[in-house]
Amino acid sequence: MIESKNPYTGEVIEKFKELTKPEIEEALEKANSRFKKWRKTSFKERADLMMKAAAELKKNKQEYAEDISREMGKPITQSIAEIEKCAWVCEYYAENAEKHLASKNIKTDAAKSYVSYEPIGVVLAVMPWNYPFWQVFRFAAPALMAGNIGILKHASSVMRSANNIQKVFERAGFPDGCFQNLVLGSSKIEDIIRDPRVKAVTLTGSKPAGAAVASTASEEIKKSVLELGGSNALVVFKDADISESVKTCVQARFQNTGQSCIAGKRLIIHENIMDKFMEEFVKQVRELKSGDPLDKDTFIGTMAREDLAEDLEKQIQDSVKAGAKIMLGGKRDRAYLEPTVLTGVTPEMSMFKEETFGPAIGVTTFKKDQEAIDLVNLSDFGLGVSIFTEDIDFAEKIVPEFEDGAVFVNELVKSDPRLPFGGTKISGYGRELSEDGIREFVNRKTVYFK
Repeated sequence: MIESKNPYTGEVIEKFKELTKPEIEEALEKANSRFKKWRKTSFKERADLMMKAAAELKKNKQEYAEDISREMGKPITQSIAEIEKCAWVCEYYAENAEKHLASKNIKTDAAKSYVSYEPIGVVLAVMPWNYPFWQVFRFAAPALMAGNIGILKHASSVMRSANNIQKVFERAGFPDGCFQNLVLGSSKIEDIIRDPRVKAVTLTGSKPAGAAVASTASEEIKKSVLELGGSNALVVFKDADISESVKTCVQARFQNTGQSCIAGKRLIIHENIMDKFMEEFVKQVRELKSGDPLDKDTFIGTMAREDLAEDLEKQIQDSVKAGAKIMLGGKRDRAYLEPTVLTGVTPEMSMFKEETFGPAIGVTTFKKDQEAIDLVNLSDFGLGVSIFTEDIDFAEKIVPEFEDGAVFVNELVKSDPRLPFGGTKISGYGRELSEDGIREFVNRKTVYFK
C-alpha cells in the first residue's frame, strides 16, 4: 500500500493499493490503443478538450488545492496559485500548439521540402511532490496537444493529487486512456521504461533518480528529458535597488517553504551593501507567518516530510561547524524548520555547494563583479540565476558569462508557458514549455518531393 500522509498533523490521509502486473499491462495497452486514435484527432478537437481542462481546474481549484496542502504542506494560497497556473498552461497550448507544430517549409533543390512535427506515442512522466500539479501539467498539456498519450508515475506521497490530475482530464471529456495515473512505487519504473509501447520518458527530480531513468532510457534508445536539482544564486550588485531586491529575494527563497528546484538558494551580495541589505532581509524573513498550511495567512508551511527537514538541518549544522553564523532561525520541530539565514558561507560549505531544499539560505559576499560571476558558475548545478542591478547595459553584457539555463534580471527565476525552461550541468537537459517544450516529444520528419 502507498500512504498519503499530512506532514503538518501526521495523520494518514488515504491509502492506495499499488497496481498489479496485469493492471499495469492493461493500462499500457489502453494507452497504446488510444494513441492510434488520438494522433488522428485535429488540433481543434484537442484544443477544445484542453480548454475544458482549464475550466475544470478553475472551477474546482479549492478542492484540488486543499488536497495539495494536506499532502505536502504547501500554504493554501500558494496551492491555489499552482492550480491557476496549470489552467494557464492548458490555455496556452490550446491556443498555440497548432502554430508551434506547423510544418516548416525549407527551400532546397526539391519541388517541395519541409519538416513536419508528428506525435511519437506514449510518454511516461516521473514527477516529484513539491509542485504536484504544475510539474505534471507543464508536461501533460503540450504532450496531449501534440497528439501523444501521457502516463504518470507520481511521487508516492502525493498520490491523491495524482489521481486528481487524472480526474481533471476525465471531467474535461478526454477519451479514456489519454492520460493515466499509475499507482506504483519507484521499483516498477524501469520495466515500464523498457516496455516497447512507451516511446519516451521525462523526469523532474533528483540527480540519482534522473541518472537511473536516463540510463535505462538510453539502453533502450529512447528519448528522455531531465529537469533535476538547482542551486540558484541571487546576485546583488552594489548599485541594486535594495528595497526591491530584498522583497524579490525573500520571495525567491521562501515561497513553497523553500522546496523548489528554482528557488534562490545562494545569496551573493556585494560587501559594500551587505549590512544594509541583510538588515532589511532578516526583518522581512522574520515577518513571514508560519503555521497551518490550510490557513490563508500562512506563508511558511511545514516541509513535505520530517526526513527532508532533518537533511536540511544537518546541512545547516555542518556549515556552522565549518564557520558559518546563524543570523536567524535554525531550529526544527518534526517536519517544520524555522526560516533560517546563515552568513559567512563559503564555497566549501554544504549550504553553498549542495542543493538546500527548504526554508534556509546561505549568504556569501564578493568585492569585484567577476568574483560574483565566478561564484555563480562554481556550482555543479546550472538551472538559473537572478542578478540585481540598476545598470541594464551591464546586465546585458554579463548575461553570456553565466552557465545556467536561465538568467533573470531584477526578478526571481520562474517558469512561464511562453518561455523554455530547463538547465545545464547536473540540473539536467532538454526543455519544457514554450515551442521548445512541445517539440521535445515529436518526430521531426523530413519530407522531400522530387
